[in-house]
Amino acid sequence: MKFTKMHGLGNDFIIVDLWEECLSVSPQRLAPAICHRHFGVGADGLVLIRHSTRADCRMQIFNADGSEAESCGNALRCVAKYVYDAGRARGDMVTIEALAGIYSIEVIPRGQQADRLKVNMGVPLVAPSKVVVDTLQSSYEGLVVNTGVPHLVIFVPSLAGVDYMGEGRQIERHELFPEGVNVDFVEVLRPDLLQLLVWERGAGATLACGTGASAALVAANLLGFSPRAATVALPGGQLHIEWNQDDGCIYMLGPAEKVFSGAYHAVGGR
Repeated sequence: MKFTKMHGLGNDFIIVDLWEECLSVSPQRLAPAICHRHFGVGADGLVLIRHSTRADCRMQIFNADGSEAESCGNALRCVAKYVYDAGRARGDMVTIEALAGIYSIEVIPRGQQADRLKVNMGVPLVAPSKVVVDTLQSSYEGLVVNTGVPHLVIFVPSLAGVDYMGEGRQIERHELFPEGVNVDFVEVLRPDLLQLLVWERGAGATLACGTGASAALVAANLLGFSPRAATVALPGGQLHIEWNQDDGCIYMLGPAEKVFSGAYHAVGGR
């Protein structure tokens, strides 16, 4: 099976183009094996590109633990670049179908290849009130924002003292979230600059998260910390997020890069 390794600010994915390849095993079994950092290729998720009757392609994404996700901002940029660079796009706009809906991605090219990509992430769904979550170490107050997948956004005075991996692991499967939740710890550096650490549902700590950056900006605006547009700094780099007042949609601007292509011949077990 041939694949392409891609990443968006270090949030990396194994892309399998099912227009040209066939799977010999279920994606739920393939994802943990191929995404394993030591016994597989290594990635945060497995992304399958399929035919779509509603868009240029359909994206199906499986987290590193084999669970299926409704959407993923960085994966959307990677798939849009893959489709554009392969010559399958109509102009500088790529449409992608995912479980969460249809996404439109504007391509900003450099030469013949996609360089930066602006994703319409749609209208966010925001919980009516904050929630309080207790862990073994602390208690947190956060706002639940769904930007294709659910995020609990927690603002902290400083990220320096936050054990976001340990705390995120506990909060992800907290009883308040029977389907699991992504956990975002946010520090407001300036009104137009947010710093974000994310624990992703089904993937763990990642270097970047597009849906998380989008959720952080929405929560920051609603709580009076930021205007409707800001830069979100993540360990892997920066995304520009705008919550458009006219249409209510979130727009995410950032890069996507191809790392390498290869072939995967076996599904390992642990």
